[in-house]
Amino acid sequence: MGDLGRLLKESWTLVEEHQDKVAGYFYARMFLSRPDLRELFPVHMDVQRSRLLNAIVTAVQTLEDPEKFDEYLRALGRDHRKFHVEPEHYEVVGTSLIEAMRAYAGEQWSVEYDQAWADAYATIAARMLQGAEADTNPPYWYAEVVAHERRARDIAVFTVQPLQPLEFRAGQYVSVECSRIQPRLWRTYSIANAPRRDNTLEFHVRAVGAGWVSSALVRRLEVGDMVRLAAPMGTMKLDRRSTRDTVFVAGGTGLAPVKSLLEELTRYNRTRWVHVFFGARNREDLYDLPELNRLAARYPWLSVVTACSDDPTYPGEHGDISEVVARYGPWNEHDFFVSGSGPMVKATLKTLAEMQVPSIRVKYDSFSDF
Repeated sequence: MGDLGRLLKESWTLVEEHQDKVAGYFYARMFLSRPDLRELFPVHMDVQRSRLLNAIVTAVQTLEDPEKFDEYLRALGRDHRKFHVEPEHYEVVGTSLIEAMRAYAGEQWSVEYDQAWADAYATIAARMLQGAEADTNPPYWYAEVVAHERRARDIAVFTVQPLQPLEFRAGQYVSVECSRIQPRLWRTYSIANAPRRDNTLEFHVRAVGAGWVSSALVRRLEVGDMVRLAAPMGTMKLDRRSTRDTVFVAGGTGLAPVKSLLEELTRYNRTRWVHVFFGARNREDLYDLPELNRLAARYPWLSVVTACSDDPTYPGEHGDISEVVARYGPWNEHDFFVSGSGPMVKATLKTLAEMQVPSIRVKYDSFSDF
């Protein structure tokens, strides 16, 4: 596996600067050989291209970690059931992918690289198929929007009621699609609550730029709309066996999984101190602060620290939330959960490493809204 991993990473560097072109060539080859597959994908393919490559890179990077590799790909196979992917589609995808890599790698592409990608893809496809075949759940759940509230100019909190029970763990995320607004366009969002008796799920969404899905969910989604939810994914879950105190670091709507994990903690925690660091650009984006303060008032083991990076008149902490976390501590005996945008998560992980927090005690979710 070590030699295979080396060949894959070497060959990836040959095309890394041409990711968009590789993805475009891949889809063109796939749709040319199987025109019927086009119906499985959204009308707008721009974001879909980057999602494909992110999945490939993640798979390649986990090849040297067999346990993580297996878990990730089985989950990916379960998730892809929402696209109505059939076993025979995997061969078409693999052939198109290798052709695209070969086309943009140039003369440096070798027979060894070709075989490495063929072998790796065969393993990837087998794990994904095993995950899909072992899943007894439906490929997706229909759910009705039962509440929708604008908390800020670009932020909405909405609640859905699945028509069938959807089992998940606090801290996980699901893919969401609204056929009325953007058919066949799925985006992942963290569930903002722990499992409840009424089976409702809450989501926190920020409209980012010209994002196809996030903007629609914030500005156009209405009570009564139907959405589809794919199988829950993610490993940012609590370990009930741990007795260490816990720190949650959330940026913007990265608060969603933190709220989910806090809700689970309120059901059993009596001995662990819990610290929440919640950061945003300005006070308006601290959209769920009243609820956090209510939880802190009710549970003595919970403390909340807030910060704004671009609001000089804010009465709380100032600066990026990663900088604020560094002002407190020490934290090297705590469990950490980090959730937010890619840059925010990266900055926080760097801070924690500098503060000598063992990486094995840090779980995180990095997301982007589109």
